[in-house]
Amino acid sequence: MAWFTLLLAGALKIVWALSMKQSQGFTRLAPTVITLIAMAASFGFLAAAMRVLPLGTAYAVWTGIGVLGEPANALRLAAAGMILGGIVLMKLSA
Repeated sequence: MAWFTLLLAGALKIVWALSMKQSQGFTRLAPTVITLIAMAASFGFLAAAMRVLPLGTAYAVWTGIGVLGEPANALRLAAAGMILGGIVLMKLSA
């Protein structure tokens, strides 16, 4: 359940990042409200996941999910692979 909660937190992170861009510096009401709600929910789900998962693992996964909305190129895929490798190593070290 903690992993599902963490994935939900990461998905909401993408939502608030995209809506923040659409808010045009918090000058548009609807995207600003979506940003604030998604941000609060994302942090709340991240905190809930960290009750069970180690901080480093949870934060690395949450941060890594945020790059899923970005265009893929070789360097970005390599970076994502390193993040994934780091998560696996952290899990193995526990």
